[in-house]
Formats: sequence, structure tokens, C-alpha cells
Amino acid sequence: MGIPVLQAARIGAYLLKQQLSGRKRYPLVLMLEPLFRCNLACAGCGKIDYPNEILNQRLSVEQCMEAIDECGAPVVSIAGGEPLLHKDMPEIVRGYLARKKFVILCTNALLLAKKIDDYEPSPSFTWSIHLDGNQAMHDKSVCQEGVYEKAVEAIRLAKAKGFQVSINCTLFNDADPEQTARFFDDVTALGLNGITVSPGYAYERAPDQQHFLNRTRTKELFRGILSRGRGGKAWPFTQSRMFLNFLAGNEAYHCTPWGNPTRTVFGWQKPCYLLGEGYAKTFKELMEDTAWDQYGVGNYEKCADCMVHSGFEASAVQHMVTNPIKALAVTLGGIRTEGPMAEDIPLDRQRPAQYVFSGHVEKKLSEIRAEKPASAKHGPRVRITRSGSGEAGPEPVAAAE
Repeated sequence: MGIPVLQAARIGAYLLKQQLSGRKRYPLVLMLEPLFRCNLACAGCGKIDYPNEILNQRLSVEQCMEAIDECGAPVVSIAGGEPLLHKDMPEIVRGYLARKKFVILCTNALLLAKKIDDYEPSPSFTWSIHLDGNQAMHDKSVCQEGVYEKAVEAIRLAKAKGFQVSINCTLFNDADPEQTARFFDDVTALGLNGITVSPGYAYERAPDQQHFLNRTRTKELFRGILSRGRGGKAWPFTQSRMFLNFLAGNEAYHCTPWGNPTRTVFGWQKPCYLLGEGYAKTFKELMEDTAWDQYGVGNYEKCADCMVHSGFEASAVQHMVTNPIKALAVTLGGIRTEGPMAEDIPLDRQRPAQYVFSGHVEKKLSEIRAEKPASAKHGPRVRITRSGSGEAGPEPVAAAE
């Protein structure tokens, strides 16, 4: 596996402590989104669909430190938007490392060569480069040519400077198992420390709604991929083998969204990294006031096809901790890619989807405008649009850095 021994040992000790204490819900990874602004506008992304007044918001260094101090997770995954647009990102990373946290800094790599010397290699720090497949697959996914080549150059640069480097790969329904397996071979040959892979989630606001995977297609796709890599043993995945076993249809997990709590410029996002259907001011409020049982596969229509790592990796890890012999057998033997699949969770009692995005946006806009000086309140009207490229609206990306 692509998980360093130090990280595996410390996270293992944390998990054992939670189990022995009888704690039912606990965080494993803090998903931090200190900004939504991005320098790409990917067709499958639902994270940048905000007015410029919100895209220009940033979590401060103090707010980022408060988030990890509140929740206590051993790992922080910093996403966005594009985190390298945040001028205080080096200080935020140093603050987490000083707290003995494992830090995963996600980036599309367009700014990495410019920013890399602001960071220092550490066993607890990993660059996670966004790569959704080979050159044709990735450039199509991010809607811009040449991004794959820049990402590969960034991987080589970071490795040459002594950093740990992984990739995060999201797959859609046009992914080909043979192509994807060859892609994993190619990036493994670059000397990557790890690969994180996940099926795409059907963001309701993403402009491309035609290429998201349903659950059956997800299982078939991952069986096809893993069968070409010795049941997944050929590649350095930074995920539990039980999660990969789940993707291949051999397990049927309920999601554990509290395992990856998300802090954004709105607050603590309810119920998970993928669904923003409410926001809490504190982590305690998130854990105590979220109606967890109303969400997840079989409970809520929006969750029906979700098999994403941010919802199910923690479920897989819990299963691994409570069933170590089974987990060891899967690790040593590889993922089964033939035969019957596990019976899935029925959907006949799920509640219908609610669409509340615009209400949360208007509330946040009201808060931002209320905080502005009177002289700044009469600026240009802002409409909800996909301006994540930073090219539309009153403030370009360059001004936002």
C-alpha cells in the first residue's frame, strides 16, 4: 500500500483509541476548503458555482487552526477550489505540521512550480496532484488542453525536491478499464508515493450531468481496472483495501460522513464534503445537530449513486479495524474481481432530494454584504455563475492571490 509506516501506525493508534473509548462517531480526515476560487473550471465540478463575492472569501490562518483543534482528526486534506491561490497556504501547512498532523495538499499543479519553494519536504506532508487519467482523459475532464503535461512536470519537480507526491483521480462513466490500468502503470513509474481513486459524484450544479457513474457501472468499472493490476496490488493506493473491495462490489457499506468532516468559508458543512445542505458554526454543533440518519444510500435520493472515498473510506476503515483477519486476507490476496457482488442497500424508502443551494448562497451573500463598509455596498450586481476560472466577474484570480 502507498501509506507510509509512520502514518499507518499513528492513525492506527488513533483508531484503536476511538474504538476502545466506545465513541460512535469520530473524524478521520478534516476536509478543509479554505477557498472556492479555482484557476480551472472542470465540467464535473460542483465546487466553484458561486458568485464572485463568495469566491473571493478565504478562511484565515486562525480559522484553519481552529478547525483542526476543534475536530482533532489526525489527517488534514486541503482542497478547494485551488489551495495554492491562498496567499497564507504555506503558513497554514506549517501550522498543521506543528500540531503533528498529516497534511495532504491537493492541487491541479498549475501553480506548483511557482509556489513549491514556499514548502519543505516532510514525512507528514504530501502533495496530491489532480490527474483524472491519461492526457486525453484528464485534459477532457478539466476542459483545458496541456494541463496533464503540466501536472506530470510538477510531479517530477516535486519528487526531485524530495517531496512525497500522490495523485487523486476521479473517474467518470466514459473511463475505460484498460486505459485506466495503463495510466496507473505510467504514474506508478514516475515514482509516486500513492494513488487515491474515486468515482465521480453527481454534483447537482455541475454543468456536465451526463458522465457521472451509477453504482452498478462503478462496480463493473473498478472490477475491470483492478483485474488488470493483480487485484489492485500492482499500484500504490493510499486507500484501505476494504474501500477498494467496496468499489469492486464485494462490500455494501453505509456511509460515515462524519469521518471526513468539511470546513468551508460557509462553516462546517452538513452533512458531508459532497452535500452542502446546511452549515454549523462549530464542529460540536455539526456532530450533535446534524440529522445523520436522513442521509446516505437508501435514505436520501441525492446519495443513491454515491460511492466516493470521502463518504465510504471511513466506513471501510472501521470495517477493517473490527475485522482484521478479513482485511488481511483482502490485502494479501488482492481484490476479488469475479463472481457475485454483495447485495446492495435498497433505495425504495429513500426520501426525495431537496434543492437548497441557492438559499445558502443568498444567506452567505447577505452576511458578506452586511460586513462591507457602506461605501462598498453599491458595487456591481453579482449573479450565480460558474466563474471558477477567475476570468469572469469583477475580480480576476491574480487579484485574489
